[in-house]
Amino acid sequence: MNSLSEKLQSMFADMVAWRRHLHRHPELSYEEKRTSVFVADLLKQWGVEVRANVGGYGVIGTVRGAKPGPTVALRADMDALPIQDEKTCEYASTVPGVMHACGHDAHTAALLGVAKLFAGKRGELAGTIKLLFQPAEELSPGGAAPMIADGALKGVDAVYGVHLWTPFPAGNVYSAAGPVMAAADEFVIQIKGKGGHGGLPHETVDSIMVGAQLIVNLQTIVSRSIDPVEPCVVSVGKIQAGNGFNVIAESCCITGTVRSFDVRVRDRIVERMEQICARTGEMYGADIKLDYKVGYPPVVNDEAETERFFRVASRLFGADRAVRSPLIMAGEDFSYYLHHVPGCFMFVGAGNAEGGIVAPHHHPRFDIDESAMLQSAALLFSMAEDYLEANRR
Repeated sequence: MNSLSEKLQSMFADMVAWRRHLHRHPELSYEEKRTSVFVADLLKQWGVEVRANVGGYGVIGTVRGAKPGPTVALRADMDALPIQDEKTCEYASTVPGVMHACGHDAHTAALLGVAKLFAGKRGELAGTIKLLFQPAEELSPGGAAPMIADGALKGVDAVYGVHLWTPFPAGNVYSAAGPVMAAADEFVIQIKGKGGHGGLPHETVDSIMVGAQLIVNLQTIVSRSIDPVEPCVVSVGKIQAGNGFNVIAESCCITGTVRSFDVRVRDRIVERMEQICARTGEMYGADIKLDYKVGYPPVVNDEAETERFFRVASRLFGADRAVRSPLIMAGEDFSYYLHHVPGCFMFVGAGNAEGGIVAPHHHPRFDIDESAMLQSAALLFSMAEDYLEANRR
């Protein structure tokens, strides 16, 4: 059993079992206590050096090779989402209102497979592998920055991460140099008007009407204030106001997200949001306050490490399976690692229309084609191995 493919196939049943265990027992961001213990216990079984409670419930496994060389970090996220699992399967979540609806269970299982592989060949390694099992990717401010502050990247020369992605078909892998995932910001807008009787609107300042006008006005930012070749999004996700059919609401709360790939675009959006809130409030006699929360920065891949991805992925899966990724408006705190160390964030197709695996991420019936874990593990292992080989000391 010499080939990487054969070795991964031999442990595929284990990866599926790990993934399904985690899927049945999900934990929310900043609450991954049992998950981190599960990960740490397996790493210890394989003789991997373990450091727990890194930046919260983060776990770092370290495999030190017998020979000196560079250090490569590989990262997987562990947290779940506050969503009720609506799948009918034996591994459906047993935790009411919580499920792995983004693939982090499979990210963890795949990296565990990689950890076991590297643990078995430490005598051949010229360098060090750091396995970063990260908490709290789903909830800003996220778990990457605290792990970095707690030394996760100390001595690291390159970093790689993978995201299983159901909009892409299983069998293909994707990445791109430069920006590949968006900066993900949040905003909360509080509107204070003057409440009153639904039959006497002239005596009120209708916060719902003001909110409706404000939402329409905000949509002009992307269409009229930003260069049309710059990708960005301003989306309102929630509006809350009112208590009765015959009562004009005094207050209204609007929340949403902004996605962008360029700091200048982000700054222009914030500037226009502030202006629109102020002017709309003046127009209708309402007080409007904008609370803009800067979230994760965009994921920006290193050019040389992305070239490594295409070279390695083409060798593993064939050149036709290594695809240039489109820009993705989702956010990821893997961006923080790339601010400190050159690296590459990669996508592995995990959708399967014939198998009925079509639900999008963050959906109550989200699932993955579990064979994608084989591609994830092969890609992470081979990217790290290629870097160590290319940078022998």
